[in-house]
Amino acid sequence: MPLPVIDPAVFPFKEDMRVRFRDTDSQGHLYFANYLVFADEVTGFFMDDLGFQSIEPEPCYIFTVNLQIDYIEEIRPNGTVTVSVGYSRLGNSSADVIFVMQNKANGVVLARGSFTQVFVDRQTRKSILIPAAFKNRILEVQSDFLTS
Repeated sequence: MPLPVIDPAVFPFKEDMRVRFRDTDSQGHLYFANYLVFADEVTGFFMDDLGFQSIEPEPCYIFTVNLQIDYIEEIRPNGTVTVSVGYSRLGNSSADVIFVMQNKANGVVLARGSFTQVFVDRQTRKSILIPAAFKNRILEVQSDFLTS
């Protein structure tokens, strides 16, 4: 099932990623798995911006337990991908991040997708509540973006 179309302009966080030659496949375009690498890296930058790394002591691990991506268009080496991300759902111990990737040169949407994250205790590896400080920061920064 295709993911919903959301205007990239409304996402709370964006970062540009340059497509290097090593990111491409033998067909000369961005290798399919690297779309996910780019989205995951920008999600990490967003989490840093929200202060996740500054929570002391480090509260937990975050496991990606599900992902979905719709590939729409290709991009070639030396192109720049603008990755827009935001949290679309906050549960008790899990959250959904959605992303849209665009060719920076022309605005064409390259892909859209989502990750489901589960917050996990470092010792027991069992799910725990999303750390309150992090959840509150998400709500502060982007509560209008959440869908549920």
